[in-house]
Amino acid sequence: MTTTLRWQLLALTVIVGAVLWLLAPVLTPFVIAAMFAYLFDPLVERMRKLRLGRGAATGIVFLVLTLLLILVLLWLVPYLQHQVSTLIRRLPDWIGWLQTDAVPWLNAKFDMELETPDVQQLVAVLQQHWKEAGGLAAAVLAQVSKSGFALVTWSVHVLIVPVAFFYLLRDWRNMIGHIHDLLPRSIEPVVARLAHESDDTLGGFLRGQLSVMIVLGVLYAIGLFAIGIDVGPLIGIIAGLISFVPYLGAITGVLMGAVAAFVQYHDWVHVAGVLIVFGVGHVIEGYVLVPRLVGEKIGLHPLAVIFAILAGGELFGFLGVLLALPVASVAMVLLRYAHERYRGSELYGSGRGPGIVVVPARSEQSAPPKP
Repeated sequence: MTTTLRWQLLALTVIVGAVLWLLAPVLTPFVIAAMFAYLFDPLVERMRKLRLGRGAATGIVFLVLTLLLILVLLWLVPYLQHQVSTLIRRLPDWIGWLQTDAVPWLNAKFDMELETPDVQQLVAVLQQHWKEAGGLAAAVLAQVSKSGFALVTWSVHVLIVPVAFFYLLRDWRNMIGHIHDLLPRSIEPVVARLAHESDDTLGGFLRGQLSVMIVLGVLYAIGLFAIGIDVGPLIGIIAGLISFVPYLGAITGVLMGAVAAFVQYHDWVHVAGVLIVFGVGHVIEGYVLVPRLVGEKIGLHPLAVIFAILAGGELFGFLGVLLALPVASVAMVLLRYAHERYRGSELYGSGRGPGIVVVPARSEQSAPPKP
């Protein structure tokens, strides 16, 4: 690659980054639509094997997803609202148990001096605002409706996402082909290889891990509901959603579920039930879900995922959060490629810098005899 071409690629990268930063609010619905199109493109390709056209397959997928979304909005959102209301009502009991039982026991048992913060006022504020808002949806609408322009913008974004999703899903393969044709021929083989590896990394993580999160959330929610915990489904869903970090979802779910079970029933039988639910879920995750849905190690470390999301949000706001995982997957592939180039370079292959002579140490057997 010539020096001129390197500078041109660097300038193009800077321009793309500047455009993303300037147009972040406008690009957000299109990025959301593109992520959905990327996720469901393999499903459309599978349906095409049934001798369906790209447009017909896209229409079927779009219709099914729309119906599922309507069912979720009609059933899951009100149910979650009820669960959150129940959780807020239970918070004073949780805090009271911590203040009167848990903290004194820990202080006496381990000779500690823990102090429970006074959060009763915070609970009262949460309960008051929850009742005034009438639930999560009402609170969001109240916040958005403070500005007429903000309400119009939000409404336009909501309408753009499904429309853009349909057209991007229908024309996804054509757009990828056009981008491939625009690549400079001198770098096309390397870029195509890196793009393929990035697709494997990102696609494996997103599709596999999202499937694991959904299945675990459902399993945890059903298990906690079966043992009679009133906020069990909400705890299970939370544990499932944060299970992309190993052990974090299970640990969070166990702590919240154990406290909820003990405060609600004041016995250890239901606490043991919580441990069984998450123990079984962890075994299923490790031996069934991850091997079948995620597969081999794909190179995205959980800490890299967390850092990418936080850094993206800090730099580009909500758009940065959406682009965090794609950028992180590409960065990991580029780092592996740079490592491969370094291992094949003369610098690594020589093993020594110029002018450095390494003299091996002589053993006592090989040392010359003393005069």
